Amino acid sequence: MRQLLKDTTVRCVALTAMALLAAAPLVLADTELLNEVTVTSKRRAQPLIETTGNVAVLDGSIIRSAAHQHVHELLSRTPATWISRGSGQESLPAVRSPVLTGAGSCGGFLILEDSIPVRPSGFCNVNQLFETVSEQARQVEVIRGPGNALYGSNALHGTINILMPETSNGNGAVEFGANDFARLRGTLSGSAGLLTLVYADDGGFRDAAGYRQGKLHAGHSWDFADSSLRLAFSATDLDQETAGFIVGEDSYRNPAINRSNPNPEAFRRANSQRLYGVWTRQNVEVRPYLRRSDMRFLQHFLPGQPLEENGHVSAGVILSTTSERDESSWQYGIDIEWADVFLKQSQTGATEGSAFLMETRPAGKHYDYDVTSLALSPWAQAEFRLGKRLTASLGLRAEYVNYDYTNNMLTGNTRDDGSVCGFGGCLYTRPADRDDNFTNFAPKLGLRFMIAARSSLFVTATRGFRAPQMTELYRLQSGQTVADLDSERLDALEAGWRLRRDEMKFELAAFQMRKRGSVLRDANGFNVSGARSRHDGIEAALGWQ
Repeated sequence: MRQLLKDTTVRCVALTAMALLAAAPLVLADTELLNEVTVTSKRRAQPLIETTGNVAVLDGSIIRSAAHQHVHELLSRTPATWISRGSGQESLPAVRSPVLTGAGSCGGFLILEDSIPVRPSGFCNVNQLFETVSEQARQVEVIRGPGNALYGSNALHGTINILMPETSNGNGAVEFGANDFARLRGTLSGSAGLLTLVYADDGGFRDAAGYRQGKLHAGHSWDFADSSLRLAFSATDLDQETAGFIVGEDSYRNPAINRSNPNPEAFRRANSQRLYGVWTRQNVEVRPYLRRSDMRFLQHFLPGQPLEENGHVSAGVILSTTSERDESSWQYGIDIEWADVFLKQSQTGATEGSAFLMETRPAGKHYDYDVTSLALSPWAQAEFRLGKRLTASLGLRAEYVNYDYTNNMLTGNTRDDGSVCGFGGCLYTRPADRDDNFTNFAPKLGLRFMIAARSSLFVTATRGFRAPQMTELYRLQSGQTVADLDSERLDALEAGWRLRRDEMKFELAAFQMRKRGSVLRDANGFNVSGARSRHDGIEAALGWQ
């Protein structure tokens, strides 16, 4: 952190000076704040201009006008965010990062619905954005880089929070498009309840590459004498025909093959359900939740095309309380999460190709394991008013996660019947039963200076982390019997300036990030950690209405 601070000092000073000069005429103004709020920074509404750190906000009007068929079309409207669209509803996210693929890529981004993680810690999926009801969201918020003390593992490169509506005037739409695309969207709302539905059927622009997708979100609120309660339920279901890669130089220009599908047998079927509540009483908030997911897909991109089946059942609770004082405000709590996870991989037929591939990738079961995880995360963050315009923020999160892994097959890299593969053994290796645990700490420091009611500067120093994912620890290859992995850590420095006017909003940010302990697969096919990377950039966002 010291070296990072030293490297960034000149840039931060220059950015601050530029912002002060540009905003100097506004110091005399004292107009009312625009009605633009963020929830993700504190799990409660806060004016964006008073937020220490970056948050990109896509409100309901933007979401409705985008009418996105794929989340790529929506999130690419935020700075430093790119969602690469895959086949059907598949995606690969990038936030202040390259598009991460392969070992170590999963879990670098935290996906939330109403500030609750969509999946358990350690059980990510790079495509998990299709498990959110983003089409009917009232607001989508993106924190670029490490989050704050509220969010733990996976809030490394970015946090995406899908905020669902609580009320609505009721609306609906029937849409038709190219390639036999049809979609129905509808919302029903009462005095304290809401039901929203999305159903889409897309033929796909390539052969045998369509999908059918249904999404539902329902919620109801109750107000009592001294408290309030909201219960919500979300469910998604995806039945997708997945298209394989076309190959050859400039093949996308060749009309004879650019709409073909070399893998018409490929598919992905996935469903998810989440039931959660938000109970509030004075300064205390409790968010209990239950989650489940189930997925089956053909790994058409691997020799032998094995079938993967995975899923989980999980539960947790987020406890928090706030305390307001004359010159400070405190927020602290604890997150508790339990999950029961399974993964299976099997192959029905013999692998085609060389003798090496045929021998080392046998038919039958490759993996069959369960993992029970427990995560405990106490956290606290506070803001202190240092003057009329200057505010300091401090935060710290401690997180402990334990994985209890059970192998349901023979240990080692044999076939499922115990016979030995040639060429040194089968590719797929199953570790023996074991426990793993990881402890991480994530501090945050920040300063915010209000130049005027509609203009502010901020400087932050944050740390994000990502515990190793279960597949990196227990889905081994090439005879590796133990993956001795550590958590990834990312330290970031950022300076930014926000400006709001009646018809215009502008934001400028500069950042430097250093990531250590990244997981990768080395030349021997082993999952190892210890890689480093550097991420520097300048972002600008301009909105004019």
